[in-house]
Amino acid sequence: MSDARAVRLAVLGSPIAHSLSPALQGAAYRTLGLDWDYGVREVASDGLAGFLASLGPEWRGLSLTMPLKRTVLPMLDAVDPVAEATGAANTVLFGSDGDRRTLAGFNTDVYGVARSLRDAGIDRVRTARVLGGGATAGSVIAALADLGAGRILVTVRDVFRATDLVELGRRLGTDVALHVFGDGADRAEEPPDVVASTLPASADAPLTFPDDVARRAVLFDVVYAPWPTPLAARWLAAGGTVVPGIDMLIHQALLQVRIFVGGDPAVPLPDEAAVLTAMAASVDRELGRDWHGPIAVGGF
Repeated sequence: MSDARAVRLAVLGSPIAHSLSPALQGAAYRTLGLDWDYGVREVASDGLAGFLASLGPEWRGLSLTMPLKRTVLPMLDAVDPVAEATGAANTVLFGSDGDRRTLAGFNTDVYGVARSLRDAGIDRVRTARVLGGGATAGSVIAALADLGAGRILVTVRDVFRATDLVELGRRLGTDVALHVFGDGADRAEEPPDVVASTLPASADAPLTFPDDVARRAVLFDVVYAPWPTPLAARWLAAGGTVVPGIDMLIHQALLQVRIFVGGDPAVPLPDEAAVLTAMAASVDRELGRDWHGPIAVGGF
């Protein structure tokens, strides 16, 4: 296959150098026998439109991370129901309408969160706590709603920038309440079944969870590098259960591969179990491993 005809894909974001997506996606395509090129591109929000316009016909799709998951929405010709509901798309599939290139957007993060929690034995959630109010928080709320959460308390730094999450909860049939870090409004709240942190790796949650909460509630932390995060370390020290962000990354990437290969996130890949195993091995993660105690992720 010549370079001119090679299928190309990439993960975009800023910062992006740390991304494990090339390892995951590369392992998938090797297992499927596809000689596809999946790279990394540093692209900020103000550069996304120009980058999309610069791509040639060899480009098949893109994975998007922060801060592009919301920025891309007005640029899409079609949006899947999950991306529409959450207001965030992390996957773009290129198509055509005559001579015009089309862009379809998908959200695979919701599946990644829900599948990771189910793998950890969390089949039903009544109440949950979400830390952070960005694009990923919407996907986490949707996943928790899918698991049955009737009430979700979202802790943010600025409630006025997160009111869309309340509306998302209404659409999903889940009561979403907002409060600010440090205001003490959650002290009367029922201890949650799940605490989900969507805070970036550089942030440490400015709040304290008692050991009994850490032992009772499962912590899901979207960060995968560096690991463990300060919050995850505290949870593990208390003897609690932690679901690391690497599991979400693997499962959402599998759905992206379905989209890039077959165009449909609902259609499994050929020998998908082998593909998933290869993807997990590429980042040194054994899915289904015990979630108690230290978790090694790709050397981090």
